[in-house]
Amino acid sequence: MKKTLLTAIAVMGLAGSAFADPLEGMWQTARDDNGNFGHIQVAPCGAALCGTLVRSFDAGGNEIASNFTGRNIISETVAQGGGQYRGKVYSPDRDKTYNSRLQLSGNSLSVSGCVFGICRDGGTWARVN
Repeated sequence: MKKTLLTAIAVMGLAGSAFADPLEGMWQTARDDNGNFGHIQVAPCGAALCGTLVRSFDAGGNEIASNFTGRNIISETVAQGGGQYRGKVYSPDRDKTYNSRLQLSGNSLSVSGCVFGICRDGGTWARVN
């Protein structure tokens, strides 16, 4: 009985990973106004997806310390179909959270968002392997 139960648990765990959302993984942001960029790890958080800043880089590509490391940059994000996602994106260089529109196309992610009627193009992010 124990063996059957353990097998069932293992199969369920493998099935969950087989159905991972295509947005999950590591993404390199577009450069901000200062030329800095980051690596965002996207993973499930509850019924949505969240993306946490795990590394930051300066304009020269050198890793730098950031007060925003560990902060959710993407939050409350859900798939809309056709590679489209809606949720929230935090912009550290502007210290604002935008209602986001994300468009996934292969290993590219177009990011944009609006807050109080002010919209901003967040550029294109690239998947990091």
